[in-house]
Amino acid sequence: MGMRPPTGLPSLSRRSRILLVTALVLAALLLVGPRLTDAYTNWLWFGEVGFRNVYTTVLFTRIVLFLVVALVVAAIIWLALLLAYRSRPVFVPVSGPGDPIARYRTTVMSRLRLFGLGIPLLIGILSGLVAQSSWVTVQLFLHGSSFGVKDPQFHLDVGFYAFDLPFYRMVLNWLFVAAVIAFFANLVAHYVFGGLRLSGREGTLSNSARVQLAVLAGIFVLLKAIAYWFDRYALLSSTRKEPTFTGGSYTDINAVLPAKLILLSIAVICAIAFFAGVVLRDLRIPAMAAALLVLSSILVGAVWPLLVEQFSVRPNAATKEHDYIQRNIDATRQAYGITPDKVDYVDYKSGGQEPPAQQQADSQTIGNVRLLDPNLLTATFTQRNQLQNIYGFPDTLAVDRYNINNQIGDYVVAARELQPANLADNQKDWINRHTVYTHGNGFVASPANKVNAAPPNDPKQVQQSAGGDVTGGYGYPVFSVPGPNGTTLTTVSDLGTPVNTEAIKVDQPRIYYGPLISKTDADYAIVGSNNQPAREYDTNDSQYTYNGAGGVSLGNWFNRVAFAAKYAERNILFSGAIGSDSKIIYNRNPRDRVTQVAPWLTADSDAYPAVVNGRILWIVDAYTTLDNFPYAQRTSLDGVVEDSIDQTTGRVLPRKEVSYIRNSVKATVDAYDGTVTLYEVDKTDPVLKAWSSVFPGSVKPESDISPELRSHFRYPEDMFKVQREMLARYHVNDPREFFTNNAFWSVPNDPTQEGAAATAHQPPYYVLIGDPKTGKAQFNLTSVMVGYKRNYLSAYIQAHSDPDNYGKLTVLQLPDSAAQGPGQTHNQMTSNGAVAADRTLLTGTNGNKLKYGNLLTLPVGNGGILYVEPWYLERATSSNAPSFPQLVKVLVSYNDKIGYGSTVKEALSQIGASDLASSALDLPGTAVTPPTQATTPPPSTGTTPPATGSSAKDTAVKQLDDALKAVQDAQKSGDLGQLGKALEGLQTAVNSYEKAGS
Repeated sequence: MGMRPPTGLPSLSRRSRILLVTALVLAALLLVGPRLTDAYTNWLWFGEVGFRNVYTTVLFTRIVLFLVVALVVAAIIWLALLLAYRSRPVFVPVSGPGDPIARYRTTVMSRLRLFGLGIPLLIGILSGLVAQSSWVTVQLFLHGSSFGVKDPQFHLDVGFYAFDLPFYRMVLNWLFVAAVIAFFANLVAHYVFGGLRLSGREGTLSNSARVQLAVLAGIFVLLKAIAYWFDRYALLSSTRKEPTFTGGSYTDINAVLPAKLILLSIAVICAIAFFAGVVLRDLRIPAMAAALLVLSSILVGAVWPLLVEQFSVRPNAATKEHDYIQRNIDATRQAYGITPDKVDYVDYKSGGQEPPAQQQADSQTIGNVRLLDPNLLTATFTQRNQLQNIYGFPDTLAVDRYNINNQIGDYVVAARELQPANLADNQKDWINRHTVYTHGNGFVASPANKVNAAPPNDPKQVQQSAGGDVTGGYGYPVFSVPGPNGTTLTTVSDLGTPVNTEAIKVDQPRIYYGPLISKTDADYAIVGSNNQPAREYDTNDSQYTYNGAGGVSLGNWFNRVAFAAKYAERNILFSGAIGSDSKIIYNRNPRDRVTQVAPWLTADSDAYPAVVNGRILWIVDAYTTLDNFPYAQRTSLDGVVEDSIDQTTGRVLPRKEVSYIRNSVKATVDAYDGTVTLYEVDKTDPVLKAWSSVFPGSVKPESDISPELRSHFRYPEDMFKVQREMLARYHVNDPREFFTNNAFWSVPNDPTQEGAAATAHQPPYYVLIGDPKTGKAQFNLTSVMVGYKRNYLSAYIQAHSDPDNYGKLTVLQLPDSAAQGPGQTHNQMTSNGAVAADRTLLTGTNGNKLKYGNLLTLPVGNGGILYVEPWYLERATSSNAPSFPQLVKVLVSYNDKIGYGSTVKEALSQIGASDLASSALDLPGTAVTPPTQATTPPPSTGTTPPATGSSAKDTAVKQLDDALKAVQDAQKSGDLGQLGKALEGLQTAVNSYEKAGS
């Protein structure tokens, strides 16, 4: 029986080839087309914002890295295939008529170029595509510098670990990949060409195949020896002892480190043995060497460290790990910016008479108590300042401070943005959505310690009050402040507000860039007149044409085609609203704009608006990070940053694991023209220095920051959350005490939340606090810490935001069990009899919702802790009626005593803290103006002194019944002012009843 002749690939007809080529071209367009479109539109966008050098530098680095890795990997594989082909046997016996190798051999021989070049190029291209994403590693290696800090083990500068070691390991990894693939490519090639035959019991291997495979295996083992050398340095970021600490432990340094050197020596010997196999023509020597390397890796590299850990370290862990814990403490403090020169620890104890500066500080603290919770007021801001349905406010408002009439105050602020999700009916039409409704309008601010005691539909009944005082029973945000000479200035700046009445003057209130505007897949707007009447909605009476610097021109058809493809929208091509003057505005989220122009930065999860020199700017805090700072504790940003607010709002969190972080850059994004500006705020950061060398001129020097802009810088929340998580453990100096965990702190859960949010961390709060040294108010970001897995208060952390001491941390350390923690205090306050009674009456079965505001913790007095918690009520309404939270009562706790009233003054007076209560009224500009009397007479407030005896008790019961009926009538009427008066009358009646029965 004759052998069947080998056959190659089947031939195709001309029509089939045309169809195949057409299908491949279409597939390539679908695969590559969107990427080319994105590349071109990104090129235009980076030119618009003035950061095209960033785009070209990153693109050039990616291309070069792709080419280098692709060519090196492809060349090594090609060389391995070429050597196998050149050294193939001249005569290859066929094992039989069904030998499959003969068919493959014939196919390969008939298409040598396809297989000889195609396979290496394909693998090289795939390798290059993966490698190009490591452009950050390459640029840091080329531009990194010294940290000026040496590691405690090898005494090398930290810059080696941050900038050099990652590059060396990357190069080594790709050489590993190339060596392994080349080995198997050479092996398969020898098998196809007959250099390796598996017939018989042992098979045969040609001399050329043996030499080539031995050399490739020897190169691989030699690379492994080099890897063992670099593995020594990686031990300083070991996670063996997590969660206790990160870094080289006793076992790592005294067992694993010597083992790495031993394995390195064995690997070198094995590599020599493989190379010797070339001359000795005996594969047993390399085989024995390989077995030795594997066995030693198990025994020396794994078993020996395990024995040391189990029998030497664990029985004496506190002693053995003492020095290595100390290394971890020192490195972590350095990496997270919590070194002693940046953190001031103060023993916070009561005792002695208060100095005058402390009394003045308390006046500032109490007078600026913030009762407006920015996490609850979005609905209130929307109802009172939305203007049109197309506008909206973020789920969480911001807190900032402004100096008006020479008086500093903190304000709850928000930009009135366009909210595409609010568009309805024909507003969603493409023309309306992208060419008419293009921007938001206005900046809204409300003094955080002032409320309006009147219903929102009666603006005449306004009461400015100190410390959040409100006597009308219900509180709404105030959108005005006292001006000079008895005038009133509005804090709402928009097109409908005359410029001369603005307390916070905004010259350009239109907002084209913001977080809400960008909450859609296609967040673009097309602006420009095209010689037509203005079409962009401005007010009910006027339209507008954008004339800012933002946007990319749509004046040519090439750009229109590119953006039509990018957004898959044919209207961009055919709409008559687009002409030679039109521009497209896109990438409108401030955080995204910052990270796009500076891809080496990690943006804070919260961008907040501020008015600077008449412009609305979004301020974005940005961080430089590293993931391999030797001995520093490693942490996941999203896990540490997440708190109860994120549980309810779904805010985007930074997702990265770091062991070093610095807030080295403050970025601003102009809300009108989208201009992105990066400012250097930490000259000592080596990572920032490296990136400034990569992208020269992209970050402006600190001297370019104007005083007005600097006055709105806040200590960033995400950075603070990371630092407080580190301070919970790394405030401990003694390694032995660190090992026991006894002195650790914990971040408390948020007691004001329910459900899953109740188990999340309590967020930090921005507050104005009086400085005990100067008596002046300071804008600080604050957080309390409780004992480790305990509830009592252990520490109070303040991060200073004012320009004169920006970035300094003050930690007030309290004695053990000196004060109750937030959870204990909240439970004690809400279980108070009067509070429970009012809660039952207000909610009951009528559908009203009770919401607790932010639980503020304030250091006052000489070692005292004051808790203040506002109480909001959201009244049940019909489906079409607006509903939003209203401030009802104030809960306070001071020296474990509970106060409850309509005002801070009243609540403090109940617990005998009259000195603190009076402080709220002694500040300038906080005089109380009684509200206008309501048309419905308020219920009896029990001003007549209560009688005594049985008749007195009967009178008290009658008074209590009347008060309850008044509350019920007020609830039915929906008059919130009347309900507030009724509740005050009920409280008075309850007090009278208790006195009559005593």
